[in-house]
Amino acid sequence: MTRMKSPMGEGTSEELFALATAIAAVVGGSVAVEDLDRRVLAYSTLPDQLIDDLRREGILNRQVPDEPRQLRQYRSVLEARGVVRLPPLAEGELPRVAVAIRAGDLPLGSIWAIDGPQGLDSAGEQALLDGARLAALHMLRRRSAAELDLHARQEALRGALNGSGSAAEARFRLGLSDRPRFTLVGLAPLRVAGRQSLPVVRLGVSAVRHFAAVDTEAAVTTLGRTVYVLLPELSAAAVRRLAEQAATALSRPRDTPLRGAISRSEIAPEQLPALRSEVDDILRVTTTDPAAPPVAALEDTHARVLLAHVGDTLAREPRLRHPAITAMLEHDREQHTSYAATVLAWLDAVGNTGRAADGLGCHPNTLKYRLGRVRELFGLDLDHPDDRLSCWLQLRLGTER
Repeated sequence: MTRMKSPMGEGTSEELFALATAIAAVVGGSVAVEDLDRRVLAYSTLPDQLIDDLRREGILNRQVPDEPRQLRQYRSVLEARGVVRLPPLAEGELPRVAVAIRAGDLPLGSIWAIDGPQGLDSAGEQALLDGARLAALHMLRRRSAAELDLHARQEALRGALNGSGSAAEARFRLGLSDRPRFTLVGLAPLRVAGRQSLPVVRLGVSAVRHFAAVDTEAAVTTLGRTVYVLLPELSAAAVRRLAEQAATALSRPRDTPLRGAISRSEIAPEQLPALRSEVDDILRVTTTDPAAPPVAALEDTHARVLLAHVGDTLAREPRLRHPAITAMLEHDREQHTSYAATVLAWLDAVGNTGRAADGLGCHPNTLKYRLGRVRELFGLDLDHPDDRLSCWLQLRLGTER
């Protein structure tokens, strides 16, 4: 039997091939065992098993073809705790059932079976669930001690970012006892309308491989949609260089644009939850902006981060909103007027009526008339700088959010 090796060391073996064939005997359709990069580690070999061209191509190439709709299916399988039933994606393709392979909370891969004509029964579902548990044991057994240590560091970083455990424990488990300073880096996909981003578990696996090659002291883990990397004892320039390299390298394989965020440097492990919040703030504004730099620190995004927090406060506390602005926005919606746009353009132009009028494509006298009507209709006073700032913030956030 042919053996294949995966870069993460899971490898394949006669046991995985036998397991796939045993599951196929119960389910009735061809079965494939895959790693997180959708490489086919093993497959069933029953002569009368149900099979289609997509499965044949995956077996021949040892790789499931890359297709955006399949990314959505893989995400649903990896997020589920049981068997997932999946419809065909193309003509001639047969429906699938799949289950994630996990060791605790650590995803290792997935098992995919072609669903038979009668559909999956309880025996077939149990065979898939049992097969996933056995596959996890086989895959873990083939991992090296170094990889298991790497996983332990991932769990330690995840706990430290969540604020669980003591600072001394975090420092020991992350190997920071003799390293007084560290920086946190976050990586997350750019959100592009109509484009399915790389599942975060696969991004996390790729990031582990990448940083294992470029910085053996790094610890990598995933939380939510973000991959976090702890980099000890590096200068700010070195951290930025590594973050930029990672954003480029991990974006390239599947044309998945990434954004990177760099925290401030710290010396106390108990500050890791605060560093995570800082990284999350940066990614919040850069992952929604295609024009944002691939890697940014707080000083690069401070204004937008601050505006986001002000917007959160206004959303959480509606009583803080200026009633005149609320009335003006409602008037614009109901009467199809443009008073809010006029006031915002004038404020953006720092009170320069000519420049604001040019931006709106109207005559300066028209703009002055509208500003006068704003005072008459809504009682909005733009003479005081505090009022102008309050008005600008609310109007700007109204257009940003």
